[in-house]
Amino acid sequence: MRIKKFFQVMVVTAILITGCSSLTDQPYKKTDFLMGTVVTVKIYDRQREDVLQPAFETIQDLTDRITTELDSSETSQINRSAGIKPIQVSDELFYLITEGKKYSAIDAGGFDITIGPITNLWRIGHQDARKPAQRELDNVLSLVDYTNIILDEQQQTVFLKDTGMELDLGAIAKGYIADEVVQVLKSLDVTTAVVDLGGNIVVLGHHPSGKPWTVAIQDPFSPRGETMGQLTTTDRSIVTSGIYERYVEVDGVKYHHLLNPKDGYPFTNELASVTIVSETSIVGDGLSTVVFSMGLEAGLQYIEALEDTEAILVNMDHEVFKTSGIEDFTITNDQFRWGYEIE
Repeated sequence: MRIKKFFQVMVVTAILITGCSSLTDQPYKKTDFLMGTVVTVKIYDRQREDVLQPAFETIQDLTDRITTELDSSETSQINRSAGIKPIQVSDELFYLITEGKKYSAIDAGGFDITIGPITNLWRIGHQDARKPAQRELDNVLSLVDYTNIILDEQQQTVFLKDTGMELDLGAIAKGYIADEVVQVLKSLDVTTAVVDLGGNIVVLGHHPSGKPWTVAIQDPFSPRGETMGQLTTTDRSIVTSGIYERYVEVDGVKYHHLLNPKDGYPFTNELASVTIVSETSIVGDGLSTVVFSMGLEAGLQYIEALEDTEAILVNMDHEVFKTSGIEDFTITNDQFRWGYEIE
């Protein structure tokens, strides 16, 4: 019996060594500045440095279709034709807008992909960012209404009913693109990778050590790179949205980029950051903004009712809250503490 058990241990050990031999703990890595943020892809499969190029080509191609910074993009064409005519778009953009409209409906417009007229006034994240005058906001608020997006599935067209309406897909674009990059990697037989699109992180497979990945969660009160905790997980998307990301400061007041489509100003509830852990990054992107619009208690309860989706929320008092499915999260910054239990 001892010989048999020893033999079984040897076989298991051999299997583990064989399974891990296709991975490296020194990943092939590429970093670039795209979509207004730092983008990094790491590949841990041996001899697969070649997949970095198609991954970044996918990011660039989709960015060029979605951005409003290019006059030639599909989104820009839709915006220019608002109130005039429908625009036929690619499968990718039609899907993205369909999903964006779905998330816009969750909180009765607390998240709205037609927020373009408002974001164009603030320009947060650009060199010409400013605080718009109240009259400027009042003039465009009526143009923000996701129900006035007309989608024709048969013709695959998108039409904005009112002249002056504008799509801004920034709140879900990174999530969608991250998911598409993961699909490209899988199609090229990559088993282990990390895709980081400036706060949208997807971990594919296990860490080369065989353990789950450890993902640091941003401190929402500090510049990017400062963390408040860490999560261990596998094959998941982790998306964090917070007041730290982009803002404009006017007369000593910081106005963050998470804008409320109902009044045109940044959300001013008790939340400082929202982290969504989900199977896909587009879900995390959409829900992180939706939860921000809902506020702490309503947002936490909404995510608690969903399957395969969890959340970590931080309020302005440095208190941390989580849904019941988050088991492997640790606060690593003594400026933060667990919050009260929400029923």
